[in-house]
Amino acid sequence: MCPDTDNQAKERLFTEFPPVNTNEWEEKIKEDLKGADYEKKLVWKTTEGFSVRPYYRAENLDDLKYLKSFPGEFPFARGNKKNNNDWEIRQDIETENIQEANRIALDAVSKGANAIGLRVKGISKVEEMQALLKGIDLNKTTINFTSSKSFTATLDLFIKEIERQNLTPAKIKGSLGFDPLSYLLLQGNFFTTKDNNFVEAVYLINQAKLKLPYFKLITINGNYLHNAGCSIVQELGFSIASANEYIFQLLNKGIEIDDIAPRILFSFAIGSNYFLEIAKLRAARVLWAKVIEQYNPKNKESMQINIHTTTSKLNKTIYDAHVNILRLTTEAMSASIGGSDSISVQPFDNTFKDADEFSSRISRNIQTILKSESHFDKAVDPSAGSYYIENLTDSIANASLKLFQEIEEKGGFIESVSNNFVQDEIEKTCQQRNMDIAMRKQILLGTNQYPNLKEQMLDKITKAKSKEYNFEKNTICKKIKMYRGAEAFEEIRFAVEKSGKHPKVFLLTIGNPAMRKARAAFTTNFFGCAGYEIIDNAGFKTAAEGLEVVKKVEPEIVVICSSDEEYATVGIEIAKGIKINSAKIKIIIAGNPTEIIEQLKEAGVDDFIHMRSNVIEILKKYNNILIK
Repeated sequence: MCPDTDNQAKERLFTEFPPVNTNEWEEKIKEDLKGADYEKKLVWKTTEGFSVRPYYRAENLDDLKYLKSFPGEFPFARGNKKNNNDWEIRQDIETENIQEANRIALDAVSKGANAIGLRVKGISKVEEMQALLKGIDLNKTTINFTSSKSFTATLDLFIKEIERQNLTPAKIKGSLGFDPLSYLLLQGNFFTTKDNNFVEAVYLINQAKLKLPYFKLITINGNYLHNAGCSIVQELGFSIASANEYIFQLLNKGIEIDDIAPRILFSFAIGSNYFLEIAKLRAARVLWAKVIEQYNPKNKESMQINIHTTTSKLNKTIYDAHVNILRLTTEAMSASIGGSDSISVQPFDNTFKDADEFSSRISRNIQTILKSESHFDKAVDPSAGSYYIENLTDSIANASLKLFQEIEEKGGFIESVSNNFVQDEIEKTCQQRNMDIAMRKQILLGTNQYPNLKEQMLDKITKAKSKEYNFEKNTICKKIKMYRGAEAFEEIRFAVEKSGKHPKVFLLTIGNPAMRKARAAFTTNFFGCAGYEIIDNAGFKTAAEGLEVVKKVEPEIVVICSSDEEYATVGIEIAKGIKINSAKIKIIIAGNPTEIIEQLKEAGVDDFIHMRSNVIEILKKYNNILIK
């Protein structure tokens, strides 16, 4: 008997597994939910303002028109490149010391980086620019000037250095961090004046058009918005609106769209929301292409967005800093899969110290591994066709477009910033984000969940806080402030370290084995976030046995860990017993037994900790009581 052919085998296999339509899936899900609310249980309401379904199917792609396009084709959702997904490995150098910056740059290039970010605030002479770039092959290395007191002067000095080296201008790639609109958001006013800033923009474009045809001159720093706490939709919508403001102002000064759009570089931050960040970059290409299309460019490539991405600062932590390496890795993956043109992976320890050779090497090697070992650079648009990512791309693009249109209806980006609309919207999102961190709905591993109880960090912090360049001038609008989500928890733990006191938290575990174990683990994480000393137990058979150990240990806090049902008896007995012997000890119940809370309070219970507790508020309260 002849063996089955491949087709026969497939036919027989799929006959055994007939297709299931969406209605059948939905009915089965509702049955398994047993009356629970489908929307609350399974539909994710994102910070971005749209809902994510629990699953997607092929039919969910039917209305996505851009799916019929290929890589390199309008609207460029699938990327600007047709044959690969390669990107530049960029290392941003923080020091403004010329010789040190040059040394670090040469080392970075020799070890895998092919793009460099340089701060040039102190460079004002030809000799200084020459010293900064000494030994760097400008034909092979992309140079990005991230900060300057005068970007027009920086560009002039760079052009002189290119001419001195007799290099071919068409081979030089790089960018200027020129972005007066971000300066307006950060400082509450323009660096000089609005009109002067756009005169400078005209000068930059005209200069580079003649002498640096592939140099990017305006950077849209969406990463500032991200690190101020905004949502993905806000980062994208506000960034596109900012870029459109530059276009509007420059068109009015006689510059053509084909000379403006290709000169704009978008710098986005990439957070750890893996799939949403991939979709964000794909949505950015779609949205930008549609915006530029309205200006009728002569060159199709003018509709292609230029994207640089840098890893988020918002989610990085001082405590358990090696977890940052994991965050950086997923962020770099999102950036590369999403189709970024260049990526900066920040050093994992730059929350508390200047980057050293080890942390800089780790940052570069994350990207090198993605290329050399995982081959992320070989596959064009690796997320193409994913039901989930394609729908996320569409949802983000649509939500961002609505926000962009709202900005335009308000008179454009400058007008919206001047009226504080942009700042107020970011602040709303920021407040919700901070509350989610405080309530541990958003996890920062090692900081607000599963902390390293023995870790001490104060003596390891050698990096001064970032300088804020606040010039003495009147502000015309609110400022946004960049920060890290972990800061509030870190300040609590710093206070404990500074005091030299580590309050003892005694876990009096009793009764139901499963509940006491779960609530002991919850309590350990809760007070461990402040660096308190946690004293756990295997469990006590009687209240009297537990009370005897409390007398010996003399803790500042006793947390009773049991089941809600048992709190009505053993919880009250323990609370009364502790208060008789030591009124100073704070008694806390792990849980929220709503029906007997008043009885427990009467017995001497001071607090209740549970899933709905604001951890920051409670830890601050106990810090004030116990270490001050």
